[in-house]
Amino acid sequence: MKKTILVLLILAVTNTFADDTPYNFIRFNSTARAAALGNAVVSIEDDASLIFFNPALLQSANEKTLSTTFSKHVLDINSGNIVYKINQFDLDGASLAAQINFNSYGALNYLDDEGKLYGNGFSGSDLSFGVTYSNELDSNWYYGVTGKFIYLTLESQSSSAFAVDAGMFYKVNDRTNIGLSLLHLGTEMSSLNGQAATLPVDARIGVNHRLKGLPLLINFSFHHLADEVDGFFDRFQNFAIGGELYLSKVINLRAGYDNQIRNYASADENKGLSGLSGGIGIKFEDVDFDYGYAEYGASIGLHRFSLALEL
Repeated sequence: MKKTILVLLILAVTNTFADDTPYNFIRFNSTARAAALGNAVVSIEDDASLIFFNPALLQSANEKTLSTTFSKHVLDINSGNIVYKINQFDLDGASLAAQINFNSYGALNYLDDEGKLYGNGFSGSDLSFGVTYSNELDSNWYYGVTGKFIYLTLESQSSSAFAVDAGMFYKVNDRTNIGLSLLHLGTEMSSLNGQAATLPVDARIGVNHRLKGLPLLINFSFHHLADEVDGFFDRFQNFAIGGELYLSKVINLRAGYDNQIRNYASADENKGLSGLSGGIGIKFEDVDFDYGYAEYGASIGLHRFSLALEL
């Protein structure tokens, strides 16, 4: 009897508009703040957790040393990330951080061709860990590079890859920033079941601006600019916008929109609020708490929770 494995993954929803590769999980790594802003965060300073989108942002990060995010999906699928800003070394003004990104798919079952259960107890997971270096290139210009190792497992199979993220960050003035990044450039070192795969390269560029008469930070970015599309201008449909309203020194309200999710991650007849997102940030002296929610369809939404600590 021919055996098949049924794997129920929430990433099947988000990966419908991505390249066909088992490494797509690194494209959907996010934090609660980033998710709430539609992931339009390639040019936001003062947040070390955003180095997953642009490693150059590490140089402008605030004093919070440890940032961690947890995301609860359907069934028993969980994911998250950790960023630790390393302050123990004298790097001549440079910044260094360690990062981890993971997905755990819980317990999965074996089914035959007729859908009958004949075994259980195997699992799957995704893991990447890396080191980020960031420094000042010139006045108000910053750069950053991340080297990361990626490891996937599914039942008895596994694969691995190495990738590099690179980015630039420019402070135009006290209220305006520009950022750009090229993510997941690398190569596979070993493959799942002998089937070679490529890494999902992602190019991003964005700008943000803090309004002068209103405590609002507006963020806009293009993302997935390296994707294969029918026409040159089609790639610019992958844009995101987010706003962060500062109600006080303690509380921030956030909202965002990702046009790519709206166009590709939900059926035309049942889009609902897909592409929209929102959340809240609460800042204390030593701890920051963030919550973000992103809608992927009429009945699918992801909740993310983040903490940033000063150790």
